[in-house]
Amino acid sequence: MGYPGKNTKSYNTPKHPWQAARIEPEVELVKRYGLRNKREVWKAHSELKKYRELARKLLAESIKGKLEGHVKTDGENILNRLKRYGLLKTDAVLDDILSLDVNNFLERRLQTQVHKQGLANTQKQARQFIVHGHIAVAGRKITVPGYLVPANEELSLGYYTGSELSKESHPSRPGQVVKNLVQDTTPSNETRNVPGREIK
Repeated sequence: MGYPGKNTKSYNTPKHPWQAARIEPEVELVKRYGLRNKREVWKAHSELKKYRELARKLLAESIKGKLEGHVKTDGENILNRLKRYGLLKTDAVLDDILSLDVNNFLERRLQTQVHKQGLANTQKQARQFIVHGHIAVAGRKITVPGYLVPANEELSLGYYTGSELSKESHPSRPGQVVKNLVQDTTPSNETRNVPGREIK
């Protein structure tokens, strides 16, 4: 146990800082999901590694014999947790945990879900909305972009009631941005009614 007043890392960093085979995929993930830095990728990797190690341990126990007692309970708890966050299907078993990859965890982040559900135009904007307190999950304001959205709360994402973005006329809302772009590209009446020119 570390010193109680000292923050400890909740993730593992790469053993070697310069590896092209690892750096390139990490940069791609940072761009695709609009992450702040590689540290968020490492956190997702650490979560994945933790569940894989637990799954391997439980599978090794099952080979020795039938899972019973606390070992069986641990296995059920892990599966239920991953199912609750939409990382596994409802009929999944321990073997399915080994097929998960880092993308599965990044897809369940609040930032990704906000963008996928059309509450923001880009991943970066989704992060900005969350950090500034404009996004709510099941009515609760969440300001952590890396918050894993439970499957049963996925459809309850929206703008926080106390936020300016909750007004449909707000210019930063995706619908309004598209509307403004259309208006900007549509010729005005003065342009269309130029003498001597017929607009078809």
